Amino acid sequence: MEKGGCVYMMTNTHKTTLYIGVTSDLVSRIRDHMSKKYKNSFTAKYNLHICVYYEYYPRIEEAIEREKELKKWSRKKKNALIKSQNPEWENLWDEIKKW
Repeated sequence: MEKGGCVYMMTNTHKTTLYIGVTSDLVSRIRDHMSKKYKNSFTAKYNLHICVYYEYYPRIEEAIEREKELKKWSRKKKNALIKSQNPEWENLWDEIKKW
């Protein structure tokens, strides 16, 4: 049985920096970012604690491929993708933690 995965985007309060990640456990991974579990990580350094976007894939390999694709995009294109699903750039944690 294959395990699914998610690609997700984190930002800070001012929405000045984006981080794109991939995980097989979105709830735990977002919790790690929010708590700054890894003190020297990019997300901790830039206070990226707000999840504004995510996509689920049935296979982790698909999520990894999507992450690679998104990382090549311009900031303008990433912003448009986020806005298409989350126009106000709201923190999706309340939705995610119910999984």
